[in-house]
Amino acid sequence: MSAGICIRSLNFAYSKLPVLENINLEIEAEEFFGLIGPNAAGKSTLIKLLLGLLMPDSGEILIKGQPPLKARHLLGYVPQHPTFPCDFPITVEEVVMLGRQSPTYGWFDRQDRQAARVAMQAVEIADIARQPIKTISGGQRQRMLIARALISHPEILILDEPTANIDLQAEESIFSLLKQYNDHITIIVISHDVAFISEYVHRVGCLNKTLICHATAAIDGKIIAELYGGAVRMIQHVH
Repeated sequence: MSAGICIRSLNFAYSKLPVLENINLEIEAEEFFGLIGPNAAGKSTLIKLLLGLLMPDSGEILIKGQPPLKARHLLGYVPQHPTFPCDFPITVEEVVMLGRQSPTYGWFDRQDRQAARVAMQAVEIADIARQPIKTISGGQRQRMLIARALISHPEILILDEPTANIDLQAEESIFSLLKQYNDHITIIVISHDVAFISEYVHRVGCLNKTLICHATAAIDGKIIAELYGGAVRMIQHVH
């Protein structure tokens, strides 16, 4: 496998308050990488840097050999929540097509609608394409956001807490779906559920201002306690 993302000596601060210090990380192409850490550990900041929404104070980020601003076409992003109210008068299909929105804000055409249908079929929500988003479940909403990211055919998919507000069955379904895409897409997922994601990811990055990576088998209670600054209850999802 070749490097998909390369981060070297990365530092970032908000108003001189250090958030990320000396981050070094290589994520291979087609790797499933989990990122964990306590609140305010810098996870969202790191994602914004990867997306080119922030610029590092020092250090370097390369995505497929390019800086983030030039590599945006390679990235798909799935936020934890939609960036608009869930009662906004828009259908599932219309949300998915936003992933094809051009910089010139042109009208959607037949190819865009076909791409939306393909993406919705892939994540198994084609049957609710015409439904208003206020009528769908949390799991369906997350699949909709994943479809919106997939419609642009990304090489790297970044997901921020994609299963934070859905039930266990929907969570398992979404991660099984992501695993299918991992044979040709690099996936980075932020999660607090260490025990659950360890069933799916190849490596876990433990972030709390600095970053340490572990194979999933190496994650134990001591590592989690050091990362979160105290005992953290881990639940094994076996029924």
